[in-house]
Amino acid sequence: MIDWFSFVIVLVASLVGASVVVSAYALGIRLLTIGGRTPVVAPAEFTDAITVISPEEAAKAARRAEKAARKSPLTDGQKRMAVVGAWACFALSGIAVLYGIYLIVPALHGGG
Repeated sequence: MIDWFSFVIVLVASLVGASVVVSAYALGIRLLTIGGRTPVVAPAEFTDAITVISPEEAAKAARRAEKAARKSPLTDGQKRMAVVGAWACFALSGIAVLYGIYLIVPALHGGG
């Protein structure tokens, strides 16, 4: 006999876990941007990439991020706290992922 309630429990746990990881990471990116440290990724050459931005477009994005950081109404202390909060969110996201791996791999917790 199949225990359908167990499937529902796994479904809910998966959705909650994925939501926590994605939300923590997204909040971390947002706080990093608020703190004036907008993550700008340098262009890379990929043979199968859909879109590759040019170095000029990357420079424009960096200038826009710099301009936005100068316009920020936050004090230096508030910006610093936003960056600390961002790293805390990234840590929470990483810990949630590592805990998920711990639960999945039985050798890590003495199972089977």
